[in-house]
Amino acid sequence: MEELPPGFRFFPTEEELVSFYLHNKLEGIREDLDRVIPVLYIYDFNPWDLAQFAGERCRGDAEQCFFFIPRQEREARGGRPNRLTTSGYWKATGSPGYVYSSTNNRVIGMKRTMVFYKGRAPTGMKTEWKMNEYKAIEGEASSSTTSPIPKLRQEFSLCRVYKNSKCLRAFDRRPSAAAALAGSLKVQNQAHDEATTSNHNRPMMEIRTSSPESSSSGEHRNNPSQTVGNESWDMVVDNEPMWDLEQLNWFN
Repeated sequence: MEELPPGFRFFPTEEELVSFYLHNKLEGIREDLDRVIPVLYIYDFNPWDLAQFAGERCRGDAEQCFFFIPRQEREARGGRPNRLTTSGYWKATGSPGYVYSSTNNRVIGMKRTMVFYKGRAPTGMKTEWKMNEYKAIEGEASSSTTSPIPKLRQEFSLCRVYKNSKCLRAFDRRPSAAAALAGSLKVQNQAHDEATTSNHNRPMMEIRTSSPESSSSGEHRNNPSQTVGNESWDMVVDNEPMWDLEQLNWFN
């Protein structure tokens, strides 16, 4: 597989998932679909292990992955599907919804949302992992909400497994208020440390004034404190001592 450019993501709409990918899979029209959405019985794995089995165009995307799920034998006999994994189970939440066509507003599929729980029911612990399961309908359904529930195609379903990040995409994420404040304080502390280090490492300089009065009187050699800009620096001029110790009488 060729390496994909940075920023590339497989991010289809629900209509595209059902009308193109799932319908073509059910009809067996395109065999190359498995390169994008492979067939996998996802209940043999925990959700955090599924990314390694993603299709070529989805591999490396930490946001989501897509799979075709074959119908279980117990489903074919009229039973309920088994959604247990080694570490937990998938539990349906909310009511099933419809997927509509954007061209004629007709129902083209059904969607069910599930949440992954660690442990075993009824004491499992809810996680941030979610799954949308899509099934296509047989024929063409009406756009009326009062029409009977359409018959579903059961040979394959299409699922989107993702971790709930509470936002649309990774690049939409913002840090929490506490994290933002901590980052701001860190930047300020780094700037303060750099300024302190820079001032500490500044070399001692000899500054001579260009005033004729100071040149003739020699005041520039007796005044080690000069003003540069808005800052006052104490400097040693010509490495001479500021005091003549022999002229000091310490005991009088």
